[in-house]
This record gives sequence, C-alpha cells and structure tokens, in this order.
Amino acid sequence: MELHRSQSVHRWVAPTLREFRRRREKMGPEAELPRSSHSDWNYSAELFAFGKRLHESFDAKVLQQAFTHQSFIEQETRKQAAVGIEQPVLGVTDNRDLIAQGDRLISDYVEAFLLMTLPRLPRHFVTSIREALTSETQLAHVSSHLGTKDIIMAAEFPIGEALLASTLKAIVAALQRSSGDERCFLFVRDFLCGQLNQRDLYEYLDIQDPLQTLREYCKERSLGDPEPRLIGNVGKNTLLAAYHVGIYSNRKLLGTGYGESQTIAVDEAARDCLRQMFGTELHAKPVDFTLTLADCARHLGKRGKVETRQ
Repeated sequence: MELHRSQSVHRWVAPTLREFRRRREKMGPEAELPRSSHSDWNYSAELFAFGKRLHESFDAKVLQQAFTHQSFIEQETRKQAAVGIEQPVLGVTDNRDLIAQGDRLISDYVEAFLLMTLPRLPRHFVTSIREALTSETQLAHVSSHLGTKDIIMAAEFPIGEALLASTLKAIVAALQRSSGDERCFLFVRDFLCGQLNQRDLYEYLDIQDPLQTLREYCKERSLGDPEPRLIGNVGKNTLLAAYHVGIYSNRKLLGTGYGESQTIAVDEAARDCLRQMFGTELHAKPVDFTLTLADCARHLGKRGKVETRQ
C-alpha cells in the first residue's frame, strides 16, 4: 500500500506565478468595470430577474425605461453620430417622467403611513421623519441593496448616490404603472418605512431645546405651563452626582429624567414628556407594518373630518 503520495509540479510553475503577481501589483488595482461589459451579460434576463427577486410584476418596457437615464441616451446618440448616423434611433425613453412621479408617490405614501402609525405626533415632526426616510442617502442605500447598481443605464460610472436614489424613484413609478397603487404602497411601506423598525423615533426629531418645545406643545394644547422640580439627588458635589427631575403641569407629573447635572436632568425629563405625548416611548407598541393603502386612506379621511370640525 502506498503511504506517501507526491504530486509532480514543474519547477517553472512557482517562479512564473510569482512573476505574474509581481507584474499585477506593479500595474496597480484593476479599474472597476460595469457588469454590462462582461461577455455573459443579458440585459433582458437581468430585468426579468430583478422583478422576480422583488416578487413584483413589472411591465418590461416601463421597467427598462425606469433604469434608462438621460445621460445614457445622450452618450449613445454621440456614439452613433460619431460613426456617421445622422438621426440615431435608440428605441428607448429616459426616466425623467418616472423620477418625478416616483418622488411624489414616495412622499405621499410615506407621509400617509406616518400619519397612520403616529397619530399624536405633530405635523412638522412627521415631515422631519418623512424627509429622513426619503433623503437621497437613504434612498440610495435601499436602491443599492435591491441590486439596481448593475442594471442602471447611465453614462456615469461608478454609479453615485444621486443616480441610485433617482432610479429607485423611477422604479416606484414603474411599479405603480404596472401593478397599481396598492402594490406600489406596499413596496414603499416594506423598503422605506421598514427602516423605522426597532429604531428610536426620537432620533429623527431635531429638537435642540426639549423644554422649550414642551412649553410650546403644552400651550398649543391649552395645558398648564410645564414646571421642572427636583425629586431627588445623590452624590452632590462629587464626580458621581446624579439628579432626578420631574416635570409637572397643573400638579400632574408628565415625565421624569436623570442626569449628572440639573440641566441635563431637566432636558431628559422634557424628552421623556415629549415621548409620552407624541406616542414614541421606548416601550411603545412596535410600528404596524401590515397596514394597507386602504387603511391609511380611511384614517386620513377620518382625520380630515375631525380637523374640519375643529
């Protein structure tokens, strides 16, 4: 029985591989190439697979238009003009109309979802959360994770955040044209509003002075002026000092907070009051991600009637 095996390798293999590596390192890193430059590229198959990955039914022509940017058409027109074609015919349309429509749809659907899930939150804070969820950076993040980067047809490469975000807007509009409003709303709910999952909603609210904001909110609701009171403290005049502050209105405790100084404790207590009044407590019920477009429409209809009566 053969106990030892030896694999014959020619003596020139190792030096050759080392030389290949040395030359490759000397040339520097390879330039990033678009996926469409590969020999096995099939654009129709990529578009079909994109819809199937998302479990959505897209019209093929509308989806192709959603991925086609104006810069790509201008680039192809210049290429054909350079070879003598006076009137180039590309057979595709850019996605500017889809981008504009998708921007409106995303804004409307996200705001409707927030008004439904956060009914006690003031309107300007709802707008702040909507702007955070629909910012260019956030849309580009979602778009890149959906796999749009390799399918986008644009003159720019590598693909930047602006193109990724605008492409996602065009995809939303393409879905609305292909499958209707309900599927479009569910898409926006799952991929954009879903970013709220397990997040402290207070992070999206730009509140510089919590106590002043609380006073303004109480004034709008005809409540008594909030009054901070010291409930207790330990370790005063030491490095481990801690203060417990409560905020009262009409002799009713609204919220409490702790801090290493009275100023910090007052701010934390004011934040606690705002969380309770806005319905964004840390222990609040999770956001309901099963809402449909019909649910939001009914809620907005009832809310409109109440505001009209007031």
